[in-house]
Order: sequence, then structure tokens, then C-alpha cells
Amino acid sequence: MKGLPKAPRVIDALIPILFLIILLIINIQIFGTDSLSGSNQMVLILSATVAGVIAIFKLGLSWETLQDGIVKSISSAMSAILILFLIGSLAGTWLLSGIVPAMIFYGLKVLSPEIFLIAACFISAVVSIATGSSWTTVATVGVALLGIGKALGFEEGIIAGAIISGAYFGDKMSPLSDTTNLAPAMAGTDLFTHIRYMAKTTVPTIVITLILFGVIGLNYETAGSVEEVRAISTVISSKFNVSGWLFIVPLVVIGMIVKKVPAIPALLAGALLGGVFAVIFQPEIVAAIANEAGSYVYLSFKAVMLALYGEIAIVTDNDVVNELLVTGGMAGMLNTIWLIVCAMVLGGIMEESGMLRVLAEAVIKKVHSVGSLIASTAATCMFFNLTTSDQYLAILVPGRMYADVYRKRGLKPENLSRTLEDSATVTSVLVPWNTCGATQASVLGVATLTYAPYCFFNIISPFMTILYGYLKIGIHYYEPEEELA
Repeated sequence: MKGLPKAPRVIDALIPILFLIILLIINIQIFGTDSLSGSNQMVLILSATVAGVIAIFKLGLSWETLQDGIVKSISSAMSAILILFLIGSLAGTWLLSGIVPAMIFYGLKVLSPEIFLIAACFISAVVSIATGSSWTTVATVGVALLGIGKALGFEEGIIAGAIISGAYFGDKMSPLSDTTNLAPAMAGTDLFTHIRYMAKTTVPTIVITLILFGVIGLNYETAGSVEEVRAISTVISSKFNVSGWLFIVPLVVIGMIVKKVPAIPALLAGALLGGVFAVIFQPEIVAAIANEAGSYVYLSFKAVMLALYGEIAIVTDNDVVNELLVTGGMAGMLNTIWLIVCAMVLGGIMEESGMLRVLAEAVIKKVHSVGSLIASTAATCMFFNLTTSDQYLAILVPGRMYADVYRKRGLKPENLSRTLEDSATVTSVLVPWNTCGATQASVLGVATLTYAPYCFFNIISPFMTILYGYLKIGIHYYEPEEELA
């Protein structure tokens, strides 16, 4: 007769984690930034295999038990997966309709040589909120801003710091961002509750960041040409019908957020409205994307469907604009979803076997207050950014580790989701061997350690969330009846 399963020891739980870290380091060395295309997913599966072997042959669990844990783990992420699919569709129709280009067009109007660093940070934030991607922002508008800033006489590290600070602010606050969806999914809260709660630490941080860039900007002679930015604006306005009416769609989505409409119907409404506005405002773009003869009704249906599910690109004579005006639709989210599912397999085995629990308990033994719990969470996230070289894992693993601990302490899940984003998402770009740090350094041509000291938003964010924790500012607790439920 088979004995009862054994309780795991800390060393049992550390073996899969160490295996994961070592394999990811090797993986990054071999595949670089392309590791997100599938090799990182396989590393997660192999690490899950190691955890499964330990759970079955050392701890005495059955495969059926582990499989139930995997299914439960993946099920917990299904809401985030559906949201990510809709985000892909929304990004597609918002590009087709000219909403995203209009946001970029008007954002570029803010640029002024006298306040270049503040403007660079602000423009990057606007574009990143519109696209939900810090990587896209840095690789497109960021590259243009870097060239302009250097022409104006700014050091490239300072320019890159301003661009990255704004890009990661937008990445954190945009409902289109995959990390902004991933963090609440891991913590157990919803997207819009997470964004509203995160604003309490993120808005003061970006204000401080803008003030610092304003002070630095006063020490520079900001006289020069902004022709490159004007060229981008000219290309956008010549290609799209740029109109203030396009902002009705994002305002409707924002209104739904304020009214606490659930994320899935709000994003679906935003995606479909984007398609309607594309048909009304961008007939030439619609015809170009459909790329065949037929009635406008036929062309509209085809173009909108392509934007909803697949990759579309608006081609211009400006390479920077071309890089910006491309989206993958719903299908473009598959790699991120693939990563999440593989991570949930590892997380399900680690949780079902009790390995996550013993790791969390080892850390929590030294935690005696809300402030120290939030500080421990932030430190764990930054540790995973340093060791696993991947911001997704820096959200996924600590999110699974601490979710139950926060609940037992009477803390609502948005406390955890905010801490995950304030520490994991933003610090990834400060690590030279992290996929984020390596990518931005390569794209901008500025070494990570050169721009890192000027990424004020990214540096301040984890300290801000820790400070709020120790001072107990805006901490959300469960009501007694909620805890019983």
C-alpha cells in the first residue's frame, strides 16, 4: 500500500527553481531576445518536469493529483488569457481606425526644445499607453527622440532614461499591456481594479520623475531642430484622417472603466468600436488593408476582421513610422499566452506539491508587518529579474508564492498586484542580462548601465510601493464578511 505524500523541504522546492534559473541563463545566452518565441516556454516545461519528478518519486504524489493542480492553475489564468486575446484585437482596430496614430500625432505636438526631457518622457508615456508596449515605444518613437536629443546636446544616457521612464509608465498603466494584465491575474484581482489602485503609487512616481528631468533640462542649451519629429507627424497626418472625433472610442472605454464595467466586455466594446470608426474615418486605409476589389461593405468587413485577428501593417515612406504602425491582432498574443500556460504548468505542480508553500513560509517567517511583507515581495520580484532574466517570471513566480499569504494577512489582492508591477515590471529594464535590459540597450545603442541611473521612474517605483507599505498608505484590507466568503 502506497504511503501518504511527504511534506517537501526547502531544498526540494529550490531544485526546480535553481534548474529554471540556470537553464534560463543558458537560454538567454543562446537565443537572446528571441527566447520569448518558444525556448523560454520549453525551459518552463522542463523545469515543471523536474518539479514533477521530485513530487512523484520523492514526495509520493500521484500524476493525477499533479494534473489536477495543473488544470486548476491554468484555469486561474483563463480570464487573463481571454483579456489578452481581446487586447490583440483592440490594438488591431485602434491602429486601423487611426486612434493610435492620432494619439501619437497629438503627443508629438507637446515636444518643445526648451523642455525636451520632460517632453520625451511624456511622449513615450502617451505612445506606450496607446500601444501597451514599452518595447514598441522605445524601438520607434524612442529611437527618433534619441537622435533629436543628441542633436540638441543631451547625453545619450539621460535621453534614454527619459524615454524608458515614460515608456514603462505607459506600459504599467495601459490596459493593453500584457504585464498589466498578468499581475492582477497572478494576484487574483481584476484588471481595472489593479490599474486604479496602482495609480496611487505610479502617479506620484511619474510626477517626481518629470520634476527631476525638468531640473536636469535647465542645465542644457536646448536649441536645435525637431524636423524628425515633425516628419513623423507629417507622415501620420498624410496617411490617416487625424481627427479629435477618434478619441470618442478611448473615452468610451475609459468611461466604462470608471463605471466598473468588467474588463472583457469593455475591451470587446473598444475593439468593435475601433472597427466601426475605421470604416467611417479611414476608407483609404481600409481599402489598402483589404487589398482587393469589391464593394466598400465587403472591403470593410475583410479589413476589420484582419485587424481583429491577424497582423496588419500600414506602409509609409518613413521607416520609423512603419515600425510603429504594425500590430499582430489576436494572433499576436499567442506567444505571451503560450508563456503563461507553460508557467502555469510549473506553478500548478509547485503549488499542488506544497513546494511554493515551503518557499513562501521560509521567507514569511521573517515578515512581521504589512511593510515588511510588501518589501519582501518587491525584493523577491527584483531577485527573479536578476536571476531568471525575464520580467514575466518575475511576476508569475512571486505572484503564485505570495497570493495566499496576502489573503491570510487580510490584504486584498490588489495590494499584491500593485507590488508585482511596481517592482517586477519596471526593474527588468535595469538588468543588462534581462531580456528587457538587453533589448533596450540594443535598440537605442546605449549600454544598460549608461541609461540605468537616469531611469528615475523605474528606480523610484519599488521604493515608493515599499514606502506606502511601511506607512500603510492606502492599504486595502478585506472586510470581515469578505474574509469569511
